Amino acid sequence: MYIKRTHRHYKGKTYTNHLLVESVHTAKGPRHKVICSLGDLRPRPREEWLKLAHRIEEALSGQESLLRGDDAEVARIVRQVRARPSRGRKRGSPEPRREIVSVCTEGVRTEGHREAGAVHVGHQMWERLGMGEVLAGQGLRERTRRIAEVMVLNRLCEPLSEHAMPGWMGGTALGDILGADVERYSGMALYRTMDRVLPHREAVEGALAAREAELFNLDQTVLLYDLTSTYFEGLAEGNAKAKRGYSRDKRPDCKQVVVGLVVNRDGFPKAHEVFDGNRQDRTTLDEMLRKLDQRVGLRPGQTVVVDRGMAYEENIEQIRRRGLHYVVATRQSERDEWLDEFEDLKGFAEITRKPSATNPFQKKSRVWVKGVAEAGLCYAMCKSEGREQKDRAIRLKQEARLREDLAGLQERVAGGHLVKAALVHEAIGRLKERYSRVARYYPMSYDEGSHQLRWEVNQKKLEVAEGLDGTYLLKTDRSDLSAEDIWRIYVLLTRAEKAFRNMKSPLAERPIFHQITRRVDAHIFLCVLAYHLLVAIEKTLMDHGVYTSWWNLRRTLKKHGTCTVVLPTDTGEVLRIRRGSIPDPDVAQLYKKLAIPTEVMKPIRTWSSQDSA
Repeated sequence: MYIKRTHRHYKGKTYTNHLLVESVHTAKGPRHKVICSLGDLRPRPREEWLKLAHRIEEALSGQESLLRGDDAEVARIVRQVRARPSRGRKRGSPEPRREIVSVCTEGVRTEGHREAGAVHVGHQMWERLGMGEVLAGQGLRERTRRIAEVMVLNRLCEPLSEHAMPGWMGGTALGDILGADVERYSGMALYRTMDRVLPHREAVEGALAAREAELFNLDQTVLLYDLTSTYFEGLAEGNAKAKRGYSRDKRPDCKQVVVGLVVNRDGFPKAHEVFDGNRQDRTTLDEMLRKLDQRVGLRPGQTVVVDRGMAYEENIEQIRRRGLHYVVATRQSERDEWLDEFEDLKGFAEITRKPSATNPFQKKSRVWVKGVAEAGLCYAMCKSEGREQKDRAIRLKQEARLREDLAGLQERVAGGHLVKAALVHEAIGRLKERYSRVARYYPMSYDEGSHQLRWEVNQKKLEVAEGLDGTYLLKTDRSDLSAEDIWRIYVLLTRAEKAFRNMKSPLAERPIFHQITRRVDAHIFLCVLAYHLLVAIEKTLMDHGVYTSWWNLRRTLKKHGTCTVVLPTDTGEVLRIRRGSIPDPDVAQLYKKLAIPTEVMKPIRTWSSQDSA
């Protein structure tokens, strides 16, 4: 239930009335059913309307304890609704079917059990974000919108292929929730829906970003941009974007596409784009900023945060040209120029890090920062205890592998198995490419006269590398930030990384089995839409002090469902009541935190003869 305001003009005057309405599903789609008139609610702030509607609905369902004794208005409305005759029945006429029946208890049973918890939460968040209205604003028909919702909820709750999705629908309460026979949706209907929704991707993303900013009061001053790759199963010959490139999924044997995503500091998506699989990170930034401006609008003074893969001078100029600020991690060559500053321990201050909200027992690694201003820029030199161990482990592992491969190559050359100088130099080049992180500390040369491969350790450079383990350099053109502020803004990039992890794992973005371009883009778009719901759910719970993941929530919500209670009566008739189960306390607590009703559906009563039962 919710409250709807109406206006009526009569003899030059405007009269305002507020109606308590509920959304009901009919053969012609969802319609508003007026419960009662509430009069003029202008003395009550608009923000309290939804709370008032929820309290009235809870009271009508029998939860009288939720009513405050001093709220005479709510009690009056409840009495008014209960005294109102049912639509289509005159006051004083008998009920069409008695509610008190004699039941033969031996024949009582339940049937048609469906899982409801996760899809109920997903549907309620879909409604709260107004996704259906956004799609309707693009001229999409109701059936297309409903199928699109079903596909997004599948991504959120139990990701499956379009061929397997109809079977999943039959095991959920989506039909009860949506008031539609979703089991009739075929795989081809799902594919056609993808084709119809995809052309509106940019408009949908812009509208959702605006709604979420208003609904959750989101900060718009920081934009976090990162990229990931998603690989294909199959040859993907029908997709021009599918190419082999640097694989974040450790699958260089597969073709892939690169996905760029911009999120705000709370992790809500602003825009995404699908690039060729061999696209370099730095070549995507200008295009992404342009498309982001078209969808959500960039404002001068906003800060763009990117990683070192987009820290080239041309990238920084692309950001500045739009009147934006930047926070970037510098490339290693620029960091190496600050070796003396990193070795001087004076001026470094340890950052106080709070325990993780999702895992309070996790031990945070210690971080020290030091700020330096130079040439109108602010630098933050950072030393991380955890990163030092990681950098050292990676470097030592690569050094050991390089030494082993060099020894093998040296043996092949000495044994006469590799004679041509061009092939020897080619092998050296491959080693330098494979071990680019440490190859510069091991000068290699080949003497064609003596036919010998020589290499040695540049101890001076190696000592420099050891001193830089665990260090990184951040820079920004903002002069109002301290070194600690710069570091805290930069680590917000983990929100974008978390978004990718969520899309790849619980939302199953990878691997991609579609083979043509538009279906691949639509698949990724569905994952992004599902992530909108996921991050909205997690944000709502975090605002109420509940820190958990959607993966854990899905396990808890599995306990709530719908079923049909079959009641054979002493008259020979059978009463069937289809309704949702009473949620367990932990599920009910989640619903309360999310501010969604515990009732999944309105009970449906049907009568039949004993024979037909």
